Amino acid sequence: MAHKFKFQMYRHLQANIANIYADARKAADEIGIPKELRGKFGLTGAISGCPAPLRHDIMEASEKGALEVIPLAKLVDEIRELVKEVYGDEFDACPVSTCEAGLWTTFDTLFTPPMLGRGDNYRARYIIPYEKHLHHHGAYGRPFPGKFKDIFADRGTTAGELGFYGKRQNNLDTVIVPLAGARYDVHGIKAHPVPLLSGVDPEESLEIIGQHADIHAAFLTGFTSLGYETPGYGYAVKDEEGTPLLQKYLADLAHSYDLPYVIDNAWGLPFVGCNPLKNGADVIIYSMDKATGAATSGLIIGKDEYMVPIRRAMGMHGDRYGTTTAYGKAAFVGFDPGKEALLSQIQALKVLKDKPEVLTKPVDALEKIVREEFGKINLPQRLKDGITISKSYNSTAVEVNYEKTWANGEMGIPIFSIEDMYAGSNIFQVGCAQMGVIPTIAYDGNIYISPGLGTCDDKGQLVDESMRYAIKALVRLIEITCGYAGIAGK
Repeated sequence: MAHKFKFQMYRHLQANIANIYADARKAADEIGIPKELRGKFGLTGAISGCPAPLRHDIMEASEKGALEVIPLAKLVDEIRELVKEVYGDEFDACPVSTCEAGLWTTFDTLFTPPMLGRGDNYRARYIIPYEKHLHHHGAYGRPFPGKFKDIFADRGTTAGELGFYGKRQNNLDTVIVPLAGARYDVHGIKAHPVPLLSGVDPEESLEIIGQHADIHAAFLTGFTSLGYETPGYGYAVKDEEGTPLLQKYLADLAHSYDLPYVIDNAWGLPFVGCNPLKNGADVIIYSMDKATGAATSGLIIGKDEYMVPIRRAMGMHGDRYGTTTAYGKAAFVGFDPGKEALLSQIQALKVLKDKPEVLTKPVDALEKIVREEFGKINLPQRLKDGITISKSYNSTAVEVNYEKTWANGEMGIPIFSIEDMYAGSNIFQVGCAQMGVIPTIAYDGNIYISPGLGTCDDKGQLVDESMRYAIKALVRLIEITCGYAGIAGK
């Protein structure tokens, strides 16, 4: 059934969710996904709610250290030394409990106005491109302009003050700037604007962001963005070394105001991926349990001048009576990562420094499988032509972007909003679960696939068979959904 309007297509999908999921379960049997594998493997090991099993070397290092008496300040210094060996002595590091804890600490330390002193404190603002995952690094201030005031309303498990609104920091505003070449069309069963970023123009975007910086100059305290490198995230245009131009431009703009540029690289690797020596970032924050493969924890890496207050905020910079390091009480002691997380970070960083192929080799194998299986997808040629597949060593992932299936005013592969994910109406995520496959990020016309969740051996290398089952399931689910959407045969 062809539909004249988008909302009619999504309404029809909503009405047929039970049928789609029934077909998906049947397809899992047809594909031959083993019963013992279902519910125990998935499309990514980089989801916080269901992280990948730890590699053998990470477990071994953690277990060995757990039985030893080691001051935690000593472990933090080992992490600092590894970071300085790769990035130089002008960089430092601070481990935290999660990436979100790292964002909170960094923004509150560098972006918010002081609270001490007589009189009312001033307001401060930071600038962020209107990009994907905005609720992570863009939710720490009140959204500006006012049209964005409700942008995060449905993106949390908990509403109100205990949800995303509760993240907003003292007298801090977030200036959200749409990017040139991007589209923010409304899509989804729970319909909301979605950032479609494969056409982003970095030069024109810089000009627009610069205009906003001039308007808000008196209030500005920083700039932020994601650290990813793929087209679906808006970072397709790169220099000869593979560094996204938009990230370099944001760094230059921030430095022209003598302000920090902070990168949220949650789903990214230290040392191998997003590189502050090349993109000019002042601070980068990582989720170390995602692509890196450490135990649940985060890591802040940045230039010395910004890391001193950050480390002080974590109680790690040094004692008041004068020491080179500490591990004590401070504003954000609640973000303490703990001994086992520190041990796992050290081992993970050593591997990234000395044997990066442990993490990059599985990405090469994954890309081959994704290209093979999506090459067989049973869709009209115009839809197949609109699928773009990209590899990211930074995120140890393969991106499947299908924004361009909506070209020329024609309806394409259904795009689900991030609000669909929180509402449970993202068919590409919930449908995978119906097939026994733990899903991955699959909203905004963009699907990120990575190894690790029952698809790697204990050394972190890809198990072809289980990974291929997961990709086959995803491809079949897309075919089924497109059939019900009226843009392809069932």
